[in-house]
Amino acid sequence: MNQQKQKRETKRILDDQNLEDNALTQAVEPQSASDAENTGEPELTGPVRLCALTRTEQKIEDLIRFGAGLDGVVVPDLALRLPGRGVWVTLSRACVEQAVRRNVFAKSLKRSVTAPAGLPERIDALMLKRVLEALSIANKAGLVIPGFAKVDEALETGRVAGLFHGKDGAADGVVRLDRKFQAISAANDYVGSIVSELTIEQISLAIGRSNVVHAAIISGGAAARLLDEARRLVRYRASPDAS
Repeated sequence: MNQQKQKRETKRILDDQNLEDNALTQAVEPQSASDAENTGEPELTGPVRLCALTRTEQKIEDLIRFGAGLDGVVVPDLALRLPGRGVWVTLSRACVEQAVRRNVFAKSLKRSVTAPAGLPERIDALMLKRVLEALSIANKAGLVIPGFAKVDEALETGRVAGLFHGKDGAADGVVRLDRKFQAISAANDYVGSIVSELTIEQISLAIGRSNVVHAAIISGGAAARLLDEARRLVRYRASPDAS
């Protein structure tokens, strides 16, 4: 994919956030008070849920929630705000693929539903969208410092919560910054996040600058959300086998 095409694709991912959210909200079947009482599903404020595939209890942040629309199509609920009975699956592309093959959505929802073609790919795109959106918000909050030299300087302050590297950037700069970040993190008794899931073009477009290969994320409210979204994307793509 050439740079111009990649730039258009990344901009599309950022721009269609509201359209996607509206479409998902309209698609999902509303839940009546009696349905809410009879589903047996714990309230979303609880700390754990049961994975429909592995049948193991896990923290909500380690799962993906799905709902079903009026047309019986399964939709991912990454924002945890869609009404109705939900199905939880381990945060892993491999687990989602197996859940589709084994038809666990229909079994858990106790109704006939279908998973759309390319559901695992769609989830990846939605997670990427959320990371890009969170990166843009963190940048507007003044919590993103781009550029190798500025990142290197920011690390000295001990306020860096994470590093972003363009996955198509040179490895030598990545290694130097990561080693320094890890050493400083260890000395201050915390574990920082290192993210290499985005391209240079994606990072650059999200923060409105050109050719951003490295960026430091300074600790703060918006940074916490960004790093959490990035962690979920990394884990989803790592795709451990379901067991």
